[in-house]
Amino acid sequence: MSSSTPQVSTPVEDPPSVAAAIESRFSARAFLPRNVPRETLERILRIASRAPSGTNTQPWRVYVLQGKSRDELVRQVCAAHDAIYANPALAAEYREEYDYYPEKWVSPYIDRRRENGWSLYGLLGIAKGEKDKMHAQHQRNFRFFDAPVGLMFTLDRVMGRGSLVDYGMFLQNLMVAARAEGLHTCPQAAWNGYARIVLPHIGAGPDEMLVCGMSLGWADKSARVNEFTTPREPVEKFTHWLE
Repeated sequence: MSSSTPQVSTPVEDPPSVAAAIESRFSARAFLPRNVPRETLERILRIASRAPSGTNTQPWRVYVLQGKSRDELVRQVCAAHDAIYANPALAAEYREEYDYYPEKWVSPYIDRRRENGWSLYGLLGIAKGEKDKMHAQHQRNFRFFDAPVGLMFTLDRVMGRGSLVDYGMFLQNLMVAARAEGLHTCPQAAWNGYARIVLPHIGAGPDEMLVCGMSLGWADKSARVNEFTTPREPVEKFTHWLE
């Protein structure tokens, strides 16, 4: 869009492509070792920054990891993940800074969570009780699913809870903008418990909180895991019409 064109007057020339970008977004869990040009990443981030935020606070801070910085973070967090698997007591040393999930699960959310987990594991041939395989698959998160680009998102702790709403809109913009470039993503709350490793590694300040991570790159179309499609509730189940 030209900077001289008023936003209110900007036409959407190809509405089906907008819908396709949204509907084709999914959490890719296998990527190709193909570089993503910096100018492409900058363009995606610029477009994402048009996300709305309360009083235009724009609370997002983004750290892009590639090459050695990406690989070293993978090494450190995978080592911690393995250590916790060997000694679960160590998990107490790794805490999320905010509650992403509820302390107590209730229906229908727990049902959807279980369906998601077992459907994915079933596709991968991981049976209930196969803990080593589950651990290895979970650790794929901390390898960015082999994506060449890892993103970390932080928020100043001084900001209120509403900034997380703003952040969600920014992240969705980013993921949809990536689709426009032929790329795929996987937003990851799994990194949050390892903030004590992530934040110093990326050079985040003491007043920053880790919001989540994200893998970004070219999805491996031959990987079976990328055939996984999560269901969605029909509109009539989550919408109330008031007249």
